[in-house]
Amino acid sequence: QVPLVESGGGLVQAGGSLRLSCVASGRTLSDYIMGWFRQAPGKEREFVGNISPSGSPTNYADSVKGRFTISRDNAKNTVYLQMNSLKPEDTAVYYCAVYMMGWNFWGQGTQVTVSS
Repeated sequence: QVPLVESGGGLVQAGGSLRLSCVASGRTLSDYIMGWFRQAPGKEREFVGNISPSGSPTNYADSVKGRFTISRDNAKNTVYLQMNSLKPEDTAVYYCAVYMMGWNFWGQGTQVTVSS
């Protein structure tokens, strides 16, 4: 088990920014790829981006490339998702996950709502 807790979600106007955090407890994450995913109402969960254990490279979905940035602070066992230029279509529950022989460990999610 890898307990993950996301925070930082909320309501923001289109064009605004939010920074999500994902903290792990009980296990060091510095050796693992970390990812962010999101799920909008009525839609499948989709990949947002991931980050290698060292912090580079990162990969992003085309829909967020250039607007979202993933970073990590291994000393704090924390991964971040900086979201800029938010759009209403970014509205979703955002989840962080750890890649251990698959995306097998997930947080509970944090709601992001972007108003137009």
